[in-house]
Amino acid sequence: MLYDIKNDVIKEYLKQAEFGIEREGLRICSDGRLAQSPHPFESNKNIDRDFCENQIELISDVFTAPEKVNAHLLSLQKIVNSRLTENDEYLWPFSNPPEIRGEEEIPVAKYSGSLKNKSVYRQYLARKYGKIKMLFSGIHLNFSFTNELVRTAFEQSGYESFSDYKNDLYLHFAARLTQYTWLVVYLTAASPVADASVGTGSNVYSSVRCSDIGYWNHFTPILDYSSLDSYIASIQKYIDDGNLRSVSELYYPVRVKPRGANSLEALAENGINHLELRVIDVNPLSRTGIFAEDIHFVHLLILYLASLPENDFNGKDQIKAIQNVKSAAVFGSEDIRQNAISVLGDIRLFTEKYFPVYSNIIDYQLKKTERGQSYAEKVSSLFGDDYMNKGLALAKEYREVVGYV
Repeated sequence: MLYDIKNDVIKEYLKQAEFGIEREGLRICSDGRLAQSPHPFESNKNIDRDFCENQIELISDVFTAPEKVNAHLLSLQKIVNSRLTENDEYLWPFSNPPEIRGEEEIPVAKYSGSLKNKSVYRQYLARKYGKIKMLFSGIHLNFSFTNELVRTAFEQSGYESFSDYKNDLYLHFAARLTQYTWLVVYLTAASPVADASVGTGSNVYSSVRCSDIGYWNHFTPILDYSSLDSYIASIQKYIDDGNLRSVSELYYPVRVKPRGANSLEALAENGINHLELRVIDVNPLSRTGIFAEDIHFVHLLILYLASLPENDFNGKDQIKAIQNVKSAAVFGSEDIRQNAISVLGDIRLFTEKYFPVYSNIIDYQLKKTERGQSYAEKVSSLFGDDYMNKGLALAKEYREVVGYV
C-alpha cells in the first residue's frame, strides 16, 4: 500500500484532487454536414483542433472541483459558439459523427511552420486507421492528486526519493484504474445511435469508440508497471518494432502523462504529473458533454482502488481488462449490468465507511443500473428514431443557450 487510507490526515487530503477536461467535438453546418471552413481559433490555448480541421478540442484549465471544470467548459463553449454563429456553424453534441458522404469531407488538421509534423502525424493516422474512425469524439479526464497529499504520503512511505514515490503512486493507480475502466465505460457510455454512413449500426454498442471496432491499436499492448523506467521501456519496444509511431499512438484506456509535451523523453525527465482517463463519451444530455457527478465518481473510484489488496496486473490481466472495456461498450449487456451493480455495492460499503459525505455519488451511479436509466438507453430513446434531425436541433439549442447567456 502506497499510503494508509485509515490515517486521518491522509483521508482528509484524499477528498481533494485536481481535474481537467479535454472535450472533442465536430463543427457542423446548418444542414448537419461537417463544416469545411478552417479552424477559427488559432490563438486560443484552450481551444485547439484534434485529428481534422473541423474537429475542435476544448481544453479546460485545472480545478479542484468538478463543478468548476464544467463552468470553465461552459465559458469555452460560449467563446466557440459566439464565433461559430458568425459562420452559421454548430458544435455537434455527440461522440458519434453526423452523416459522412466521403473522406474528402474530413480535412486533416493543417499545421504549418514548426508544427508541421503534427499534420504529418495525422496523415499517418489517416492511412493506418482511416479518417472516419478518427472522427469519433470523446472526453479525456485528467486527474491528479494534490501536492499536499503526495508530499504527506511520501513522508510516511519509507521511500528515500520523492520522485520515485510519486511515479510509483501514479503507476499503481494507472494499473488499477485500467482494471476498472469497464465500469466507467458502462456508467458513462452515451453513443448508442449512429448514422448509417459510418457503418456501425444503432443499438449495437453503447459506446462505439470504446467497442471492439473503436479506438484501439492493431494489437493489445502489454505494459510494465513495475517502475517508470520499465513502463517507458515497454512502450519504446512497440515504437522500435514499428507498431507505434510514438507514445501518442498508444490507444489505451488510461495513460500516465508528464507535464507539458506528451513524449517518453518528457516522461523520463520530468516524471508522472497526472493520469489521463480516455474512455468517457461526449454526453448529449449535458451541455458540456459531461456531468460533474461522473467526474466526482472517477475520483471516488480511485479512492476505492486504494483500499484493494496489491496485485501484479500481468499480461493476462491486462488483456482481460481490455476485453472487459469492449464488453462494457456493448449495448444492453445484462452481464455487465449485474457486474456493475455488484462493484457499486462494494464501493458503497467503502464510501459509507470512509467517505460517507460522498454517498450521493454512488446513489447517482446506481440509478443508472435500473432499466431504462443508463445514459445509453436514454440517448437511444431520445434520438434513435431521427439521429440527424434531432441531433441538429440539439446542436442549435445548445448554441443559443450557451452562446448568449
